[in-house]
Amino acid sequence: DKSDVYAFGVVLLELLLGRKPVEKLNPSQCQSIVTWAMPQLTDRSKLPNIVDNVIKNTMDPKHLFQVAAVAVLCVQPEPCYRPLIADVLHSLIPLVPVELGGTL
Repeated sequence: DKSDVYAFGVVLLELLLGRKPVEKLNPSQCQSIVTWAMPQLTDRSKLPNIVDNVIKNTMDPKHLFQVAAVAVLCVQPEPCYRPLIADVLHSLIPLVPVELGGTL
């Protein structure tokens, strides 16, 4: 249920953080981007330190926080707490530049 929203949240985290969805810590242990990111993303002061440097200086920090908040909602463990994909879309469209079809 709402696995498409979860998957979209993972992709959003990949783009935001510049990390792979699963990273190998050592030969017998892996860590998902969701497991790594959730403690970081729940503290606004940590976000600037974990955002991919490629996009960090190209986006308004307020918009980065909004994207991070949408990603956090999408990857909630309980499907009933995840938004509908239409709500995700409505949250992100205002952050897209006008020339790309958004309202920013």
